[in-house]
Amino acid sequence: MSVRLVITDAMWDRIEPLMPADPVRGRRWADHRRTLEAIAWKYRTRSPWRDLPDELGSFQTAHKRLLRWAVDGTWERIFTAVLAAADADDEVAWTVSVDSTVCRAHQHAAGGRQKGAIGRSEPADHARGRSRGGMSTQVHLASDGRARPLALIVTAGQAGDAPAFEALMARVRVPRTGLGRPRTQPTAVLADRAYSSRAIRGQLRRRGIRAVIPQPADQIGHRLRRGRLGGRPPGFDAEAYKQRNTVERCINRLKQWRGLAMRTDKLATAYQAALHLATILVWTRQ
Repeated sequence: MSVRLVITDAMWDRIEPLMPADPVRGRRWADHRRTLEAIAWKYRTRSPWRDLPDELGSFQTAHKRLLRWAVDGTWERIFTAVLAAADADDEVAWTVSVDSTVCRAHQHAAGGRQKGAIGRSEPADHARGRSRGGMSTQVHLASDGRARPLALIVTAGQAGDAPAFEALMARVRVPRTGLGRPRTQPTAVLADRAYSSRAIRGQLRRRGIRAVIPQPADQIGHRLRRGRLGGRPPGFDAEAYKQRNTVERCINRLKQWRGLAMRTDKLATAYQAALHLATILVWTRQ
């Protein structure tokens, strides 16, 4: 069987220095590159773990590595290091767009353990909820001005966009490779009408971030009915708002992986780890 690989030599040159070193005691790690290819193959094709081709090694090794590095934060550390290197090369476009997408949950995603869930980061509901289309997970995403992910979180499918905004923006944190504090402040945040609230606009104003968010019709009508008491309408740059398609394109990039477009993982920890791997490959491919 011939397996199509996705990690090029140039990408591996950027990823390899960030991989964990072999443990001092015990067995050495299996080949990191092959393991990453195995995880990527599983989520690109949405195949069961047991169908992993022999060329990519043991499926138990790949599955355990995915979970282990999710629990100890390895995936997030690699992603943060990749972002820091890109920012040092001035590759990050700091006009940030925010949105979310609903991913259907396959029946294999049901049955996650209710007690003693793996790691503290695993939510009690395993980030599964019932929306119009059935059981689903919602991925909240912030992308830079070139349609590449800067931060992401997962919630249950019925969760709203606005309540997750503060937690999502708190994850936009790019360390400096030299001296200086991590960069957490975009020049502007572009979002659709679902994010139009006083709380979100006030949060961005306090941080000195320009909000490019249109008002929904009901908010406009409510302000007009109050007359002078309704105050001035919030500023809105229609020309800058045209760039909001970057987050839609970023979502499309991630959903090219079938295992991310439809969730089959029982644990939100594993699903989010696969999302982080996809984002790492997006950045290193540039």
